[in-house]
Amino acid sequence: MIARISLPGYATREIPLTEGPMHWIDLHGRNHGDYWLLKAATFHADLDSISSTFDGSVASRPISAHPASLEPELSLEEIVRRTKPAVVYLKALDHSGSGFFVTDTGVIATNAHVARGETSLLAVLPSGIQLNAKIVYIDADLDIALVKIDSPPPDFISPFVALAEAATVQQGESVLAIGCPGDAMLFSVTKGIVSAVGKFASAGPGTWIQTDAPNNPGNSGGPLVNTRGEAIGLNTQKLIKKNITAIGFALSSSDLLDVLRRFYPQPSEPTPTQPQTRTVTQKLSAPAIDSQSSSTARCSDTTGTITLSEPPGAEIFVDAKFVGNTPATLTLPVGPHLFSVHTKGSAAWLRHVEVLKDSHVTLKPDFSSTPAP
Repeated sequence: MIARISLPGYATREIPLTEGPMHWIDLHGRNHGDYWLLKAATFHADLDSISSTFDGSVASRPISAHPASLEPELSLEEIVRRTKPAVVYLKALDHSGSGFFVTDTGVIATNAHVARGETSLLAVLPSGIQLNAKIVYIDADLDIALVKIDSPPPDFISPFVALAEAATVQQGESVLAIGCPGDAMLFSVTKGIVSAVGKFASAGPGTWIQTDAPNNPGNSGGPLVNTRGEAIGLNTQKLIKKNITAIGFALSSSDLLDVLRRFYPQPSEPTPTQPQTRTVTQKLSAPAIDSQSSSTARCSDTTGTITLSEPPGAEIFVDAKFVGNTPATLTLPVGPHLFSVHTKGSAAWLRHVEVLKDSHVTLKPDFSSTPAP
C-alpha cells in the first residue's frame, strides 16, 4: 500500500505504508493467502516546494527544428565522451538502477520502479563522487521518476543531456544505451538500432522505442542516446521469453518531457528564420501557489480562493503551470486565470475564471463529455 501525498505548490510524494506480501500458513501447513503489515502507527512526509526544487533548465530539440540547425552526427567515441558524464548510478538498499541529469542543477530522470518505495537514493557519478539524491516526483501512471541531488557541493553544476521528441526518432537509426547493469562494469555502453517506435500496450502507457541495444537489470532509467548525443528515451525493460533475444524497450523522451513540463514552462518553437538546435525550458519564473498561505494573504484585497475537489488525484494547472493535485484550495491574485484539470482517460477540462476580491469559488470539472482524444 502506497500513499500519494499532494499539496498545491509542492511536489507530490509517495510513501510506502506496508511491508509484504507475507504468506499466512497455519500450523497444519494450510495456506490462507498473503497479508501486509503497516510499517508504523504514524507516517511523516516532508514535501518540497515546486519553485525551489525544479530550478535550472531543461534542453530539448523541438519537432519543428529546421534541418540546417541540427547538430552533426557524432562518432561513437564522441557521443560517449559527451553524454557519459551526465549518467548516474542510483543505488538503494536492495536494488540499483541508472539515471541521467536533465538540468544543470542536479535533477535526474530515472524509472519509477528504480525510485518507488524509497525516499532517497545514493547517486554515484562517473567521476566516483557519491551524493545523496532525494526522490522529488513519481508519475502515477508512467514509469518515470525525478530525483534531485540533496545538499550538493558548493558550485556544483551537473552536466546534462538534451532531450529529443519521439517524433524526431527514425526507425533504423543507430543508438547507444548507457547505464549500470548489475554484476557488470558501471557506466557501460551498448550499441543498437531503433527497431520500432509507437504505442505498445504490453509494455505500458506512453510511447515506446524498441531497440536491439542490449539492456539488462540495472540499465533501467539510463538514457538511450541518438547519434547527436540527445536522449531519445529512458531504457526501461526487456522482453524475456524463450528463444527471444535482443528486444528492449525505452520509454520515449516525449513522455519524460510531458512530466518535466508540469514544472517547467512549455519551450517555444523556433521558426525557420531563426534556426536553432535546441530550445531551453526555463524554470518557473513565479513562485508556486501555496495553499498554506498566511491568513493575512487570504484576507488581502488582491486575492481570492478557488476550490477543486473532484476527481481525486487529478492534476491541476493554473495559467499553464502545474500547482498540485485535487482536492485543493488555491489562493490566487485577482484577475483572469486559465484552469486546466487533467485525469487519466479523458481530455483536459479547461475553464477561464475571473478571480474577484475576497471571492470563494468551487469548481467542479465535468469529464462526462470529454473523452480522451
